[in-house]
Amino acid sequence: MSASLTTTFDDKNTKTSNLINPTLVLNCGSSSIKYALISEDNSIRITGLAENLGLDTARIKHTTLNGEKLEIAIAGGRHELALQKILELLEQYHFIAVGHRVVHGGREYSEAVRVDAHVLEEVKRLKVLAPLHNPANALGIEAVQAIYPEMPQVVVFDTAFHQTMPPVAFRYPLPKALYDEHKIRRYGFHGTSHAYVSERASEITSAKGPQGWLTAHLGNGCSATAVYDGKSLDTSMGLTPLEGLMMGTRSGDVDPSLHIHLKRQLGMSLEEIDKMLNNESGLLGISGLSNDLRTIEQAANEGHQDAKLAIEMFCYRVAKYLASLSCALPDFTGIVFTGGIGENSVTTRTRILEMMPHFGIKVDADKNAKLVGGREGNFQADDSSIELWVVPTDEECRIAQETRQALGLQ
Repeated sequence: MSASLTTTFDDKNTKTSNLINPTLVLNCGSSSIKYALISEDNSIRITGLAENLGLDTARIKHTTLNGEKLEIAIAGGRHELALQKILELLEQYHFIAVGHRVVHGGREYSEAVRVDAHVLEEVKRLKVLAPLHNPANALGIEAVQAIYPEMPQVVVFDTAFHQTMPPVAFRYPLPKALYDEHKIRRYGFHGTSHAYVSERASEITSAKGPQGWLTAHLGNGCSATAVYDGKSLDTSMGLTPLEGLMMGTRSGDVDPSLHIHLKRQLGMSLEEIDKMLNNESGLLGISGLSNDLRTIEQAANEGHQDAKLAIEMFCYRVAKYLASLSCALPDFTGIVFTGGIGENSVTTRTRILEMMPHFGIKVDADKNAKLVGGREGNFQADDSSIELWVVPTDEECRIAQETRQALGLQ
C-alpha cells in the first residue's frame, strides 16, 4: 500500500478490534464491483462500490469503518486495477476469507462451494448462460488469487437457492434432448435475496410450523419466488434473468414468437432484439422516460399517461405472478416485499395487493406508510387472510454467511 493510501484510509479513530475475523464479499458486475467487509457476527461492515469501470469516469466510492465517505478516481481503470485498489483499502483488517457472488452456477451447484481449479473453470464455462456476469465474476476470483494465493475463496451462486425446484417447475415444455444435452431449463436468479428475506420472515413471524412465503424482489431487476419451509419451489426468472416480471429495462415475459416476427417484419437481428428486450423495455420502454420508478411516479402524478400505464402494467404483472406462484405453496403464510421498489414504494405495494382481490388480503395503510427507508415490519390488517411483510434484503450478509458455512467457520 502506498504511503498516501495508508495515511488516508487507516481508521485510527475506530476500534478496529471489533471487526473480528471479517469476510470480504465481492459482487463483480460487467462494469462495477460492489464490496463489503463484514465482521464475524455481521454487526460491523465496511462497504464500497467501484463503478464505470473501463471509462474515464471510473472511480471507487468507499465508506470507512467510522462512516467517512471517500472517493478515489481510477480513470480508465478496469476490474483488475479496481480490485487491486479495493484490496489495498481493506488489507489492514486482515480478512480471513472472500465470498463471491456468481450469477450462474448451472445445475451442478446447489450450494456455496470453495473455489478450486474445477469450480473456477465451471464459472468461466457457464458464461454461455450469463455472458455479462460470469466472466466478471471469474476476474474477481483470479484477482484475489494473484494477490492472496493462500486466501480461501467461496462462490455463492444466484441460481443455487432455486435448485430445490421440482421438475414440474424447472423444466420447459421442449424436446427432452434440449434438457439432457444442453441443460436448457429454468434456473432462477436473485437467490441470495430470496433466501435471506424468506429466512428472515420465518424468524420474525408468529406463525407456527413450516411457512410458505411469496417473496417479491422488486428493483431495477425483479423476480418473485415461492418458498416453503426454506426451499424454493418455483420462481419467475428462468434460463436467463429476462423471463418473468416486467423490470426497469427488461421486458419480462413476451410471446416466444416475437423474435421471428420482428425479424420478418422489421429486419431486426437476434442481437438487436435481445438488446431491446434487456435494455430498452420494461418501465423505460412503456413510460418513454426512465427505468427509475420514482421518476415515473412523479410524471404520473403530473398526468403523464404513459407513466401511469407503466406503473399499472408493472403492478399488474407482479400481482399476476404472485397469484400464479401461490399454486406452488402447500401453505400460504404471506408475502414478503424487498428490493429498492419493494422496500420503499408504499403505493406500489398497495396497488399490487389491490390487484389480488380474491385472496382475502387486507392492508393496514398506516403501517404500510411507515415501512420505507430500510424499515422492517408487517403491514397486514388484523382480519387479513395472510401476513404482509417488508424485509430489507441483505445479500452481502447472506453471502458472508454462506461463505463461512462452506469453509466450516461457523
